Amino acid sequence: MESKESGDMSARSPARGVMPGQGCPVSDVREKLRQVGLRPTRQRISLAWILFGKGNRHVTAEMLYEEALHARVPVSLATIYNTLHQLTEAGLLRPLMVDGNKAYFDTNPSEHHHFFVEDDQMLIDLPKETVQSLIPVAPEGYEVIDVELLVRLRRREAS
Repeated sequence: MESKESGDMSARSPARGVMPGQGCPVSDVREKLRQVGLRPTRQRISLAWILFGKGNRHVTAEMLYEEALHARVPVSLATIYNTLHQLTEAGLLRPLMVDGNKAYFDTNPSEHHHFFVEDDQMLIDLPKETVQSLIPVAPEGYEVIDVELLVRLRRREAS
């Protein structure tokens, strides 16, 4: 018998309680949330399970909402936004502003750069080591804390 906290994950995964693609138990998701000080509510567990169960990837709130609906997770778009921001503040996600009104959330919060394929509206990780040093000298009294490079790509037109 399942506890109220865990919910019935059987309808949402190929193997009961196992994250798709990773083989990570739901208990790992609960622990990940607890480690950053977030209470593992049923909705947070379900959304984190959807987010982190497919490895490193980039999602928008709308993409996560669609995946949650497909997985039969009863959630509002407002809850999706709140959860994404809570996970970001806790350091589990890295926000990426691609356009002024479109934010992606990266499940790999480590320092790295990105290609953005405009044709597909898709982000691709660009390992930090592949980019020559781009760290500018900070003005007096300031220090550089992060450098983020977003390289925009478009397919060449056939000639």
